[in-house]
Amino acid sequence: MVSSRPPGEITAPGTAEGGGAAVEILHGRRVPDPFRWLEEPDSPATAAWLAEREREFAAAARSWPLRTRLAEDIRTHLRTDLWSPPEIRDGTVFSTLRPADGEHPRLLALSPSASGERTVFDPAVFDPTGRTTLDAWEPSPDGRLVAVQTSRDGTERGSLRVLDARSGLPVEEPLHGLRYTHVAWLPASSPPAFYYVRRDDHDGRRGVWLHRVHGAGPRRDVLVHACAAPRTVPGVRLRHGRWLLITESHGTGHRNDVWIADLAGRSPERPPLVPVHVGLEAESEADVGPDGTLYLRTTLDAPRRRLCATTPDAPSPAHWREVLSEDPATTLDGFAVTGAAGGGTGALLALRTRLGISELSAHDPGDGRLLHRLPLPGEGMVTRLEPTADGGANLCYADVTTQQVVLRYRPGDSAPTPWPGPGTARRPGRCATVPPDPRAVPPAEDGPRPGARVARRVLWCRSVDGTRVPVTVLSLDGRGGPGPTILHGYGGFGRPRQFGFSATVLAWLRAGGRYAVAHVRGGGDAGRDWHLRGARRAKIRAVQDFTAAADRLVADGVCRRDQLCLSGGSAGGLLVLAAAALRPDLCAAVIASAPLADMVRFERLGLGAMWTREFGTADDPGDFAALLSYSPYHLALAADRPRWPAVLLTGFHGDTRTDAAHPRKMCAALLATGSGPRPILLRYERGVGHGPRAVTRAIDLAADAHAFAAAETGLSPRR
Repeated sequence: MVSSRPPGEITAPGTAEGGGAAVEILHGRRVPDPFRWLEEPDSPATAAWLAEREREFAAAARSWPLRTRLAEDIRTHLRTDLWSPPEIRDGTVFSTLRPADGEHPRLLALSPSASGERTVFDPAVFDPTGRTTLDAWEPSPDGRLVAVQTSRDGTERGSLRVLDARSGLPVEEPLHGLRYTHVAWLPASSPPAFYYVRRDDHDGRRGVWLHRVHGAGPRRDVLVHACAAPRTVPGVRLRHGRWLLITESHGTGHRNDVWIADLAGRSPERPPLVPVHVGLEAESEADVGPDGTLYLRTTLDAPRRRLCATTPDAPSPAHWREVLSEDPATTLDGFAVTGAAGGGTGALLALRTRLGISELSAHDPGDGRLLHRLPLPGEGMVTRLEPTADGGANLCYADVTTQQVVLRYRPGDSAPTPWPGPGTARRPGRCATVPPDPRAVPPAEDGPRPGARVARRVLWCRSVDGTRVPVTVLSLDGRGGPGPTILHGYGGFGRPRQFGFSATVLAWLRAGGRYAVAHVRGGGDAGRDWHLRGARRAKIRAVQDFTAAADRLVADGVCRRDQLCLSGGSAGGLLVLAAAALRPDLCAAVIASAPLADMVRFERLGLGAMWTREFGTADDPGDFAALLSYSPYHLALAADRPRWPAVLLTGFHGDTRTDAAHPRKMCAALLATGSGPRPILLRYERGVGHGPRAVTRAIDLAADAHAFAAAETGLSPRR
C-alpha cells in the first residue's frame, strides 16, 4: 500500500484482507492503521465484514423493548402535510408538499382557479424505488420552466433538469455531476438562461456558469467566474433581475469573498464583476433591496454579525454604513428587506438567535430604527427568511412540538400569518393554524398527563480553561429526580444548535427521557469567535466543553452516569466519540451517526479536503499532533485505553461528505481492542447518504438509535 502524503511512508505491508498491518510514519511518529482496507467500500473483504456487522446489529435490535413504540410515536408526529415557502411566478404559486403519509416532497404548481393544483415533479413517480430525492428547485421568471435538482442513493451529486412547468416533461438533456447548485434565472431572456455553479472539484471545474436552455440544439455553457483558489465553494444569486452577486466560501465558512455586477445593458456572459470584499478574514451575506441599496450581513469587526449598507457602485468596506449593530447576546442569523421594487414603504426584518431560540424584529431599512418586534408562535427556530416579489417576506417556523409551518409577512403586519391561507387552491390541514401553545405535548394513551408541556432550562458548566458553556435541557413538566438523558452536541463549522421540530426528540421525551444540548465551542452559538476558539488546533476545546457539560448534568441531578447517552452526527459524531475515548467513564452509551473518526486521513475521505480550515491538516506537524490527540480511531487502537461505553455507529454507503469509511474503521478498531460487556454496533445502510432520505427510512434510523439509547440507559417502556 502506498501513501502519497509527502511527510509519511508505509513501513509494513498489508494483511491478506488488504492492509491490516499498515503503519505510517508521519513527522517521525509511527501511526498504525490496521483497518485501512475498510476504506475500500465495495471490496469482497469489506462486504463480508459488513455482513457480519449487519447480523450483529439485527440480533441486538430485537432485544430493544422501546423500538416499536418509538417508531410509531415518531411517525405519528410526522403525519402532517409539510409545505415549503411559496415562490410566485406570473400568478402561479410553486411549492413543495410532503403529504402527511408521503415519503418525499413533490413539487406543485398552484393557481387560484378551480383547476388549482398540478404536480410538476414527484420523485416517487420519477423513481418508484424511493432512492431519488428532490434536492432543490427554481422556477423561471415567467413560470413556464422549472430547474429541478435530484440525486440518487444519497450521494448528493446529482442532475439538474429543466422541466416544462405545465407538463412536467424535460425540455433538454440534464446537466450531470452537480452538488446542490444555486440557480439564478435571467429575466426575459431568449432563449431562457440561468447561472449555476459547479462546486465539486472531482472534474476540475469550480465556478459560476451561464447556461442557455437549448432544447434540441447544441449546448454552450459559458464560464463567467472561475474559482481562483482550490477548496472553495462558489455561490450565485440574481436580485431584481439586475444585480448579480457571486461568492466564494473558503473551506467551511470562516471567510468568503463577494463580488457584485450590474447587468443592466450588459452581456450576461461577461458580467462586470466588482469586488465587495476579497481576501478579508470575514464572512458576508449580500443582498440588494428593492431601492437598489446593497446590504451586507457580515462578521467584519463583528463576530456576532452586524448589518451594513452601501451602494452597488461603491461596494467596498470603506463605504459601508452600519444599519444594525452587533448585539453581544445574540447572533444576527438572517435578514430580509421588504417593499415594492423601485422603493416605497418597506421594512427590514432582522432574525437573531439567542441560545438556539429565534427572535424576529422589523426595522427602518434606512437607519435600522426598531419599528416593532414580531411575535412568533413560541420558543422555536425561524429558517428560510426571504423577501418576496410582492414586497413581503416568507419564513419557516418550527419548535420542539410544532412541525414546520410557513409564515408570510407584509410591511405593516403586526405578526406573520400562516400560509397557505384563503384564496389558495390547496391548503394544508393541521399546518394551516399555528397552535395556541406550541409547547403542549400531544396526548397519548400511555403518554404524559393531559396538559403536560415541554420545559426548557439552561445550565452553565465550566470547561477546563474556565470558559462558561451553556447547556439546554428539555424535559416534560413534572419529571423529578435523575432519569435517562441524551446529551447532543455538534461543535463544528460555526453552526449553532437550534431548537426546531424533532419528532425523535419529542418521542424520547414522551417515553420519559430528558434531552440536553451542549452549545460547545466550534459551533456558532455565540458567533464567529466562539467558532474559531474551537477550530483547528483548538478543536480539543469542543471536546472539553462537551465533557464538562456531561459532568454538569450528573452533578445537577439531571441523570446518573449509567443513565447518560452521548449523541452526535457528522462533526458531532467526532465530538461524542472523542469525548468517550478520552473519558470512558463519562456515560453509559454513545450514538455516533455518520461520524468523522480517522482524523489523520480525513482529508482523503469524502469532502475532508475542504475542511482543513476547520480541523487542520496532517501535513502540518502542529496540526497533526492536535488531530492525533483526539482522533477517536487512533485512541481506540491504543492498547492502554480502558473499556468503552456501549457504542452505536451508523454509516451510509452513499455518503460523499464524511464517507462511510470512518464508521467502518471505527467499529473495527473498537471490536479489535475489546469493549467488555457493552455492545459495539454498526448500523449500515445502502441506497442512502449523508443528506435527505425517504420518511420511512428516516423513522427507522431514528427509532433504532433511540431504542438503543433507551436500552443502555434504562429507559423503561412503563417509565
